[in-house]
Amino acid sequence: MLNKKQIENLIYEYHWMRKEVDRLERIVYGSSIPMKNWGVAQYGIEATLPRGSRGKSKAELEAMDLREERAYKRLQSYEGKVYAVEKLADYVQDVLKHDHMLVIIDCMMDGMSYRSIAAHLGTNREKVRELKDKMLCHFCQNCHFLHELFKEKFMV
Repeated sequence: MLNKKQIENLIYEYHWMRKEVDRLERIVYGSSIPMKNWGVAQYGIEATLPRGSRGKSKAELEAMDLREERAYKRLQSYEGKVYAVEKLADYVQDVLKHDHMLVIIDCMMDGMSYRSIAAHLGTNREKVRELKDKMLCHFCQNCHFLHELFKEKFMV
């Protein structure tokens, strides 16, 4: 079970984890693959050609050197965390439908401080903290996909 502080840390770490996912994808796959392009249809001759899976086969995993293996494991972990934070932002937009909370989570994902978020919203830090706490409490109570994603002990 994740507490408010762990969820807050996960949101604040999104910015560097997203960069790290891109870097690790370049190491493991040779290029970065945008998440929005997963499952995109192909046309023409490309549609008829066989295509490999994005993941590594068992033989490829065994042939990896230790550095690539560590990078691959970290990549899988960070991809899950990045996906979870992006689902949280979607949850705020679709379920909570509160504009200030959406701005707060987007700014947190960019790594902005309370002071800069408050200046951006034209309010004080206390109001930002109250809205953030309300949002995090809602996540703790209602976002079951976070708990399923982190069934094993949460690692930061």
